[in-house]
Amino acid sequence: MRRLALGWVALLIAGCGVHPGPPPLSVGTSPDPQSQILAQLYVSALRGAGAAVRVETLADPVAGLETGQLTLVPGFTGRFLAVFAPDSAARSDRQVYWALAGALPEGLAVGDYAMTAADKPALAVTKATATAWGDTDLRALVRHCSGLVVGGVAGVRAPAAVGRCTLPRLREFPDDAALFAALRARQISAAWTSTADPAVPDDTVLLTDGRPALVRAENVVPLYRRNELTEPQLLAVNQVAGVLDTDALADMRRRVAGGADPQAVVDAFLEEHPLGR
Repeated sequence: MRRLALGWVALLIAGCGVHPGPPPLSVGTSPDPQSQILAQLYVSALRGAGAAVRVETLADPVAGLETGQLTLVPGFTGRFLAVFAPDSAARSDRQVYWALAGALPEGLAVGDYAMTAADKPALAVTKATATAWGDTDLRALVRHCSGLVVGGVAGVRAPAAVGRCTLPRLREFPDDAALFAALRARQISAAWTSTADPAVPDDTVLLTDGRPALVRAENVVPLYRRNELTEPQLLAVNQVAGVLDTDALADMRRRVAGGADPQAVVDAFLEEHPLGR
């Protein structure tokens, strides 16, 4: 009996010494390769801060964040703003960020945005068109609004207007190759793409958006649930904004489009651009 009692005491002591850790944090991504790249960036940041993290792929990660299924969802400021305040007139990087921060429901917060990393809608024209217009600014397109023919890949998020120029109905193409072939053949005047799209050919010109901005900003940013990240974890999350830029995002998209694994691509990027330095 004494031996049995001692055995139970030993088991109780051993059991008391086992403390299960906190449940893993969950970072949300959509099936889109760019979303997966961003998710892996923030997963790496959180793991670097000592957190256990899992990735969850959802059709609507923002909805998963609102319901508490997810802890953090990375994305772009303008697209998030379109969810929470679709009628907002904010356009510049800072305006969109602060409008988003003010529009979030209770329980959600926004981290630091990457000032140098964006995937903003952009119009591409041929070099000949840019020369004829005498400018590579979007305002040149506004000045030549009459008679424009604008194309885009089917399903692209394209603004209906640029400044005071209301654009014609979008001419849709099945993919980037067909879109830019039509641009070179002068079947369209301009092609909607984005600043981090790796498919933009070198023989085209992306029209720049000056000040005041004519197209809504789309900077990389994380949304997260309040009170679920520790201070070191939040610091690590915000460090992503300091190392990422648009060229790097486009390069990672190019690699993933070529068949590379998003996590391997992100790991290689962070080896060259460590967080916190």
